[in-house]
Amino acid sequence: MASPEHPLLAAVRNSDTTAVAALLQEEYGTPHARGPHAAAALRLAADALDHRILDALLKLAGPDALDLDGVDADGRTPLLRAVDRGAYDIATALHFAGADPRVTDREGRDALALARHWHTIGTGAGIYRRTVRDGDGEICRELVIGGRTVRDGHTAILTHLEWCCGIATPFAELLDRAMTEPEVDHPVWGATVVAAAGRKGLALPPVWDAAAALRHHPDPLARYFGADVLRCVNLYDESGEDEESPFDTPLVDLFLPWAEQEKDPRVMRPLTAGLAGAMDPRAEGPLPALTRYPDAQVRSWAVGGLHWQVQQADPEALAAVLACTRDTDAQVREGACRALLRARTDDPAPCDALAACLSDSEEAVRVTAAVQLALRDDHRGDALLDALDGTVDRTSPYYWPLQDVWRHRQNQ
Repeated sequence: MASPEHPLLAAVRNSDTTAVAALLQEEYGTPHARGPHAAAALRLAADALDHRILDALLKLAGPDALDLDGVDADGRTPLLRAVDRGAYDIATALHFAGADPRVTDREGRDALALARHWHTIGTGAGIYRRTVRDGDGEICRELVIGGRTVRDGHTAILTHLEWCCGIATPFAELLDRAMTEPEVDHPVWGATVVAAAGRKGLALPPVWDAAAALRHHPDPLARYFGADVLRCVNLYDESGEDEESPFDTPLVDLFLPWAEQEKDPRVMRPLTAGLAGAMDPRAEGPLPALTRYPDAQVRSWAVGGLHWQVQQADPEALAAVLACTRDTDAQVREGACRALLRARTDDPAPCDALAACLSDSEEAVRVTAAVQLALRDDHRGDALLDALDGTVDRTSPYYWPLQDVWRHRQNQ
C-alpha cells in the first residue's frame, strides 16, 4: 500500500493557500520544513502554474527550505521549467526570490538563453496563439507549437532577464516587442516599459526623448508605450526627498496638454498615473475631473492621486473622493476609502462614507473601509475587523493593513 501523501503536498495540489500557510507556520523550523516536502511543494506549485500557492511558499518557507536551485529529474531548476513554459509570473517570482538564472540545463542553456530560444521560435511563422484564463481568472495567452502548449510569456521573460543582466535592449526593439501584443495588460508591456525606463545615467535622456516623441504617433499603442515609459522614468527617479526631481516638471509640461487632447482610454491610464504621482502642484488640477472618466482604471489612478488634496481639505477633491466611494468599480471604491484616511477629523462626511462602505458587495472594499475607520478612531468597523481575527495570515492582502490597525491601537 502506497504511503499517504504529505499534507503539504496535498494542500498544494488542492490549491489551498490557507492550509499551506497553516502547515508551513506549524512546521517551520522542523525537519519537515527543512526537508524535501517544502522543496517538492515548490516544484509542484511551479509546475501547476499556481502563482497564489507559489507566493505563499516563497513568503513563508524561505529560500533554504525551498531549494530554489535544486535540479529535478529532467535536469532543470524550477526557474528553468517556468522559463521553458513561458510562465512570466512564476519565473519572475522565483527570480526575485533568489533563484539563480545562471544555472544551466542539460543543453547548457541558462534562463536567458532558454528565454531567447523560445522568443525566437514564438515570433516565427506557423505559431497558433489562443487566449485562455489562468487559475486566478486572469486572461493570458498560450502558444501551440508542434502540438506543445506553452504560455506566451517568453518575450516578457527575455526582456526581464536582459534588463536584470544589464543588457541594454534598443528602445525601438522594446517598442516592437510591446506592440506585437494588442492587450496592454499583457506582461510584455510591463517588462518592456521597465527595461526602457530603468536606464541609468547618460543612457536615460535618449530614452526620455524617444518616449516623448511617441506623443504624436498615430497608433495609440505606441502612445501608450511612450506615456508609460515617461511616467516610470519619473517614478524610478532616485533623487532624494530634499532634491527636486529632474523629470517632474518636464513630465507635467508634457502630460497636461497631452491628456487634454488624448482620445484613447488606454493611453489616458499612464497619463493619469503620471499626473497622480507628480509632485508639481499643476498636476493636481485635472485629477478631480478624471475621477469621472469613463475608464475605471483612469478613475482609479485619479482617486489615488488625491490623498494630499483631501488632507489639505480641498473641497473639490474631497467631493470627488466621496463620490468615488459609490463608484461602479470596486477598485475605485477601495482607492477612495484609502484616500479618506487623512481627511479632516472635524468633518463627519468621510467617516460616514466609510461606514456606508462596510456593507459593500466586495470584501476588499469592506475591509479597507473598516481599516480606515479604525485608524481614524471610529469604531463602526470594529466588528468586521474582529471577525477576521485569527483568519488572516501573511499570505493575505489584509495582513499588513490589520497590522497597521494593531499598532495604532497599541499607541492609543
